[in-house]
Parts: sequence; structure tokens; C-alpha cells
Amino acid sequence: MKRHVISFSRHCFQLFSYHSHLDPSLNRLPFFRRCFSEKNCSFDSTTRNFPNYSPKKPILQDSELVQRISIAIKQRRSEPLRRVLKPYESIFRVDHLIWVLMSIRNDYRLVLNFFEWACLRRDPSLEARCILAQIATASKDLKMARKLIQDFWVNPNLDVGVSFGHFVEQLIYTYKDWGSDPRVFDIFFQVLVEAGMLNDARKLFDKMLNYGLLISVESCNLFISHLSKDLDGIKIALKVFSEFPEVGVCWNTASYNIIIHSLCQIGRVVEAHQLLLQMELRGCMPDVVSYSTISSGYCLVGELQKVLKLIEEMQVKGLKPNPFTYNGVILLLCKTGKVAEAERVLRKMISEGIAPDSVVYTTLIDGFCKLGNISAAYRLFDEMQKRKISPDFIAYTAVICGLCRSGKVMEADKLFHDMICKKLEPDEVTYTVLIDAYCKEGKVKEAFSLHNKMLEMGLTPNVVTYTALTDGLCKCGEVDTANELLHEMCRKGLELNIYTYNSLVNGLCKAGNINQAIKLMKDMEVAGFHPDAITYTTLMDAYCKSGEMDKAHELLRQMLDRGLQPTVVTFNVLMNGFCMSGMLQDGEKLLKWMLEKGIMPNATTYNSLMKQYCIRNNMCATTEIYKGMCAKGVEPDANTYNILIKGHCKARNMKEAWFLHKDMVGKGFSPTASSYNALIKGFYKRKKFSEANQLFEKMRSEGLAADREIYNIFADINYDEGKMELTLELCDEAIEKCLVGDIQNKNT
Repeated sequence: MKRHVISFSRHCFQLFSYHSHLDPSLNRLPFFRRCFSEKNCSFDSTTRNFPNYSPKKPILQDSELVQRISIAIKQRRSEPLRRVLKPYESIFRVDHLIWVLMSIRNDYRLVLNFFEWACLRRDPSLEARCILAQIATASKDLKMARKLIQDFWVNPNLDVGVSFGHFVEQLIYTYKDWGSDPRVFDIFFQVLVEAGMLNDARKLFDKMLNYGLLISVESCNLFISHLSKDLDGIKIALKVFSEFPEVGVCWNTASYNIIIHSLCQIGRVVEAHQLLLQMELRGCMPDVVSYSTISSGYCLVGELQKVLKLIEEMQVKGLKPNPFTYNGVILLLCKTGKVAEAERVLRKMISEGIAPDSVVYTTLIDGFCKLGNISAAYRLFDEMQKRKISPDFIAYTAVICGLCRSGKVMEADKLFHDMICKKLEPDEVTYTVLIDAYCKEGKVKEAFSLHNKMLEMGLTPNVVTYTALTDGLCKCGEVDTANELLHEMCRKGLELNIYTYNSLVNGLCKAGNINQAIKLMKDMEVAGFHPDAITYTTLMDAYCKSGEMDKAHELLRQMLDRGLQPTVVTFNVLMNGFCMSGMLQDGEKLLKWMLEKGIMPNATTYNSLMKQYCIRNNMCATTEIYKGMCAKGVEPDANTYNILIKGHCKARNMKEAWFLHKDMVGKGFSPTASSYNALIKGFYKRKKFSEANQLFEKMRSEGLAADREIYNIFADINYDEGKMELTLELCDEAIEKCLVGDIQNKNT
């Protein structure tokens, strides 16, 4: 057998030069050596020949025994071998196995049965195992060949270093006369790779080149795939990818996809994209996996426009994006707060016949919850169940978290119990979210009850759990109890961190103990924790709410002197302070300064200003601020809409208020009770009773309480129309929600 000389085209040389600059450090890796010298990149004209098989010759007595066994099993093949060969069991040796196999080698079924019988009596020699692997491969029974090779390597007492050399030697020795099917080496190569013996697999690859055989591209793909499981392995895989074509391996689309995925894993997405563009030049057509992998890579680094361009390019080439492609886009949009756009992508998926999975729905649900758009989250939560996609504990936790953020703790608790009823087990995160929500509402007793339940379930409270409980105790003025809890936390081996200290500072500020909070900030530094932007922002918020703007400014100066970068929340705190103190011009100056410095305000920044201008009935200034907000690409939140609706209603701009209400509901936000009250009163004063009644019924269906004036209006209307049953129902509802509610609020 002669090895062919391979000449390389210009494109091949481009391939090698491209990979050689992927990572210069690859050339320093000792794992690989070049198969050929730099001076000669073509194959030698001669190769080693496989050796002839020359087994040990049997003596006359053995020859006769082998002949008798062979004749017996051939003639009585319908009988069980254990019965046929019973007379020979006591004198049967390992050597006899190979000699019998030579006699029956053309009858594959008989070979297998006899080998099985022999193995039950004696462990086969390595030579015999390799012979049978050769016969199985030649008989196209690749599954059996794989099993025979795998069974050898699972022996726990095996000396792998020595055994590899012996196994290769025996497989080469038995190849020519027992099978001559090169796939046997492919199978051995795959077994080595799957066993994690990558160094030995590479040695086998090189050894086979000496005999003029090339491991298949499918097996090479398995090799580079297993290499690509960590950073060092990826470097080696990139070197293999550049080196193997020099000896004749022709990479296919699957090969490129593995390398593209590896490059994306280590953040080299641009190089992965370049490789995609070069695939076609090298005769490999990129498939959906190629595009989806790079799309996912760009998603991870936030390159949305490149992702959308890739999807467009896919569709032009007739490739249909798969769920994986869209999942990445939806995740990226949700991460950047563009959840409405993410839902449009979901609708596009569905329209193209691509079924979304639980991951897509959970990502969107979480995105809407983080925006405070609970109604949209619930809508998707219901939709996924209608599509027979069962929400998992992650989806439940996302909604519970969203409800808690929106202050709807009772709804969150109800969903929590619904989750348990469906045999879904809440984890530490679920419990901690609810504990934190109860603490924020001052319901420390309920929070500790959940904490105890958590312990009963065998879950371990973490630092975040204890931080939430500490925060709750501080807000109730129980600072000493909070300190005791922190000591318990330390006894359990949990270390205080900056978040715990910040929680204590926040709790003290909420309880009005600003001086104690300042002292605690100094204690933090003694303990080795440096106050961060959150610490300063919390204290600034306390000073702003107490009208001490000078002290808030002083803290900002200290913060900047320490090299801490204020966040948008820091500026929102200052903005709220200016607005609450009636210093609207200073607030507008702060907004202008933020924009000049490239600090992007959010909806909360604008909301503070708009709220105060609405209170002053200056809707012209409010509208200008709202327009400026939209021009900067800042999406209005639920609070924005509620502020504007109440402001326009107060200014009797009912047309504008109604438009905003429709826009708000269209985006999945829910109006507050005060927004409903303002709209209903506005429409009633304009004698638009139908619109007023429609809103009143919608408000009631959402469980929101109207104020007394509105209950009186509709009770009178229904009384005048003779609807006594509805009138009495409204009276009862008014007493329950207005009078009883007022008494409960006074008691708390």
C-alpha cells in the first residue's frame, strides 16, 4: 500500500495560516508534535506494511483437539455449545481459542457463540480479543467490535500506559489476516477519546499514518469535541484543527461547528464569524447550527444588530432558525430591558412554526417581572400552560419574585403554595425572595415562619436570607435582635459581607436612626469592609427624605473623593430629594448634567420631576419632560403612566389621559387604584357615564378599591335606576373596603 502525495492549493495554505495565528501559544503546547518536518509537508512515497499474522503452531495433540472441537460445533450448531463442548471443558486452554477461531472464522455467528463460551471458562488473551474485534468489524458488526475493545479498557486493575502499547501492537498484528477493515482503528480511536485518553488517541492517529491509514473525519470531530471542554483543551483543539488537514483530514461542517462553538466559548466571536465566512470557500456549507452558535456568541457579548443580521442572512440562504437561535435573541433582549421586543420575537417564532420551550417562556416571564409588568408575566405564564408546557420551579420563582417586587406579597404567597401543591420544590432562592418581601412589609413574624419552614425542608439559609431577616428586624426597630441574628449567622460559619452591612444601614435609615447608620458605616471600615456606592446612596436617600440636602451633597462629595462611581440610583435619590424639597430647577439641572456626562437616566429619574410638575398642575412642563424621556429612548414604566394619567385628569385633559391609559394597558401595565379613581371622576364630570362605568367595573374585577366618592356616585346611579340588588352590593363593598380598611390602617 502506498501513500499518495498530497499537493495543497492556495486555499489550503490560507486555512493553515489562519489557524496558525488563532493563538501563538498553541505552538508551545507539548501535547502535540508535528507529523512532518517543516521542510516536507507532503507524504513520504513509502509506508510501513501491516505484518503477516504468524500464530504459535499447535502440537499434534492440540491439533487433533482443535479439529474435534471445530467439527463438533459445526455439525451440532443447533445444540447449545455448553452441551456440545462439555467433554472438552477440562482440557480447553486459551491457546485453543485462537486455533479454533482460525477454523471457523467464516461463520460469524458461530465465532461469536464460541468466543462467548470460551470467555465464561477462561479470560481471553489480548490477541484473541483483537482477532474477534477484527472479525466483528469485517462482518459489519461495529457495535460488537466497540464492545470488545471497550470491555478491555474498563478493567480497574489495568496499567493503561503499558496496555495501550500492547493493544495497538496486537491490533496491528492481527489486522492483515483477520479483517483488513480500517474501521477497527476508527473504533479504537473513538473508545480512547470517550475514555478521556486523548493523548493516547493522538498517538494512535500518528501511528496509523505510518501505515498509510487516516482516522475518519467523524472520529476526528469526536476528538476535537472532547478536547474543547476547557480553555487549555480548546487551545489544543484549535491546533489540531490547523494541523490535521496537513496529513489529509478533510474537515466537514460538523468540524467547523465544533471549532466555532469553541471560539465563542472563549469570547472570540469575531474569529468564529470569520471562520463561518470562510467555510464556503473551503467547500463546507454552514448550516443552522453554524449560524445559531455564532448568533448565541454575539448574544452573550450584547451584539444584537449582528445577531439580527445573521438571522436575516440565514433566511436568505433558506436556513430556518431553530429554537436555540431565537432563545439567544430573546435572552439578550430581556437582559437589556427590551422585553416587549423579545415577546415580538416569540410571536415570530410561533408564526414560523417553531415551538418555544420552557426556557423561552421563563426568560420572558422573568424579564416582564423585572420591569414590574406582572400582568404580562401572568399572561405568558398562563399561555405556556395552555401550550402544555409545565412551568418549572424557576418559572414559579420568577413570578413570585416579580410579585414581591411589586408589593403583591399575598399573591406571591398564594403562588408559592400552588407551586408546592404541584409537587414542585422551592429552593433557597424562592424562600429568600418571600422572606425578603415579608421583611420589607414589616411582617417579620411571617418571614421567620418561612425561615423555619425552610429549615424543616432541609434547606440551608444563606447570607442573603439572613441579610433579609436582619433588614426586617432593623426596620421594626429591633436592632439588638438583628445583631443577635448576625452572631448566629457567624456561628453557622457564614461570613458577613458588604450586602449584610448595607442591609443594616438601610434598616437603620428606614427606622429613622441615621446617626446609628453613619456609625455603622464607620464600623464597617474597622471590620475591613469599605462602604460602596449602595452604602452612600442609602444614607443620601435618608438625608434627602428628611430634607437635609446639604448632608446628602456632603456624602456625594465623600463618595467621589473615594473614587466611587455614583450609579443612576444615586442620582435618582438626589433627584427625588430636590423634587420633594420643591427644588425643581435644581432637579432639571441635575438631569441636564447627567445627560452631558453620558449618564443615562431611567424612568425613575424622569418620574420624580413629572410627579412634582403634575402636583403643581404644570402639564406643559410635564409633557416636555415626557417627550424628552421618549426622545432619549427611555421606556416609560407603570409609575410613569400612573403619574401622567392622574396629572392629565387633574388638568381635565381627558382625551390625553384616556390615550395614555390605552397605551399603558396595551403594554401590559396595570393602572393603580388612584389612576382608576382619577379617570372615573374625570369621565363622570364630563358626563361620559359609559366610559366611567366601564372603568369602574374593570377596577372592581381587578380587586382594587375605589374611593368613597366613586362608590357614592355609582350607588346613587343604580338606586335611581331601581337596581336595588347592585346598590346594596356596592354599599357593602364600600363599607368593607373604605370604612373597615381605614380602621385597619389606623390600627397598624
